[in-house]
Amino acid sequence: MNTTVMTGRRKRKRRGPVFLFLLLVLAASAAVVWWGVNQPNKSRATLEYMDKPGPIMMNGQWLDAYAQGEGDGLLIPMKIADQLLGDGVHYEEESGSIILTTESKVLHFKTGELDATLNRQPFPLTFAAQTIEDELYLPFAPLEQLFGIRAETGASSGIVTLAMPNSSLQHALVPDKKSGAKLRSGPSKKEPIVEDLQPGSTLVIWGEEEGWYRAQSAEGHIGYVDKRDANLADMEQIAPAAEEEPFVAWKLAGKRINLTWEAVYSANPDTSEIGELTGVNVVSPTWFELQDGAGTIKSIADAGYSEWARNRGMQVWGLFSNGFEPDRTTEALASYETRTKMIQQLLAYAKTFRLQGINIDFENVYTEDKDNLVQFMRELTPLLHEQGLVSSIDVTPKSNSEMWSAFLDRKRLAESTDYLIVMAYDEHWASSPTAGSVSSLPWAEASVKRILEEDSVPKSKLILGMPLYTRLWTVAADGSVSSKTMSMNAVNELLQEKKLTPTFSSETGQHYVEYKEDGATKKIWIEDATSIKARAELVKKYDLAGAATWRRGFESSDIWKALDETLQSHP
Repeated sequence: MNTTVMTGRRKRKRRGPVFLFLLLVLAASAAVVWWGVNQPNKSRATLEYMDKPGPIMMNGQWLDAYAQGEGDGLLIPMKIADQLLGDGVHYEEESGSIILTTESKVLHFKTGELDATLNRQPFPLTFAAQTIEDELYLPFAPLEQLFGIRAETGASSGIVTLAMPNSSLQHALVPDKKSGAKLRSGPSKKEPIVEDLQPGSTLVIWGEEEGWYRAQSAEGHIGYVDKRDANLADMEQIAPAAEEEPFVAWKLAGKRINLTWEAVYSANPDTSEIGELTGVNVVSPTWFELQDGAGTIKSIADAGYSEWARNRGMQVWGLFSNGFEPDRTTEALASYETRTKMIQQLLAYAKTFRLQGINIDFENVYTEDKDNLVQFMRELTPLLHEQGLVSSIDVTPKSNSEMWSAFLDRKRLAESTDYLIVMAYDEHWASSPTAGSVSSLPWAEASVKRILEEDSVPKSKLILGMPLYTRLWTVAADGSVSSKTMSMNAVNELLQEKKLTPTFSSETGQHYVEYKEDGATKKIWIEDATSIKARAELVKKYDLAGAATWRRGFESSDIWKALDETLQSHP
């Protein structure tokens, strides 16, 4: 009999093949998932900027604008020209005038017209400015010629890429391998393709991100390329705009400007009675004044005075004033035609009276005329330079006054002229409600510092204006204040007559005197050799271009020598 022995354990089933199969399935699934995750995206990116022909690129960005035309007939939107050139391009909608200005050129043309003028000479255009769908487009050719802007157009894409002069472009090459490379919309191979890049094709590199270059293709498309697919090549420097030799405003090397204004209200002075102006190297007679909104200028210039000054080695910078009349100033500055009329007259006067410069003195001007005043200087200065003339404009210290300060854009004016003369006087003006110095030393210094620091005006362009006059203040018993302007000699005579001894005020950097008369207190912050020398030291401290004095005839006999010795000594 066979006996079966029970051990209490079940017989184990064979699982090997099933388990192995499951592992293979999982591995295959993981491989599929991995392959899917790492498979490069083969889809094409939707390019918003290709919705219309001629998208404009610059510095690796789409400018959200489109060009018109192609080749020599390329036109770009006015808004792009304005963005790139700032004050270099100016448009007047009413007349259709477009004015392009550089340091030496003034180009004027009108919408729809091929006739233009360059520095007042005929300059025919090949293509005209056009208004297309209510947007103004400028011909690109003069922008390239005057400003050196470069434009390249993609052969098949039509994309227009702009580059400014003096900018740098980092080039790269796609390796010479069979597969070429892909330009993608983002720094990942999962991003859609912007453009297929052929082996050996060129790129411009605009940045780097997560192992990818932000790049622009020869066609103009912008995207990302794997760093392994781009070999850095040469760095290209865009050529600067072609300019003539820069104008040299001041040719007396080592000498600071020492200008004095000659106030001419009707008749010119008898030069035989002027005397020696020791150290003065520029005189600025107030000869020219705006008469009306049409830009007519009245002249009281005198050839004899000009010859007298030249024979003594002094330059003559004729002063042109707006007569402090805001309404006529607004009209005269408003259009290219009226500005040109003023400029042409000034150039003619300068030639007739053999001037070396023009000094602009526009005061009491509406704040809304700020841009037009800058434009006037941008159009005037290149034409003055063409005749070898120096351009300068008078500015007040910075204040909150709308009509006397706010209209002066000192930074832009400095860019548009040779010199800014800061009239650092009338800290306390004739009708001031409180008595005080015409120009205390701390106030004058603060005026200079604010313009240098806040407006970035180069010190080599700033001239410090200083007063040769003062005011006799009367403070009545009831507290009311009045004043009387006095020359230096008149103050000296008063001091002698009343036997007064001034004291030095360290607070203002001036001599000061006060006395009682008829129940009122009389006060004078005195202008003399001490205060003038202190301001000349400011010119040296801040390494300014020089000094200007208002006005000749107010000074005492010792002033010119004192100013000259301090101003021209170095450092």
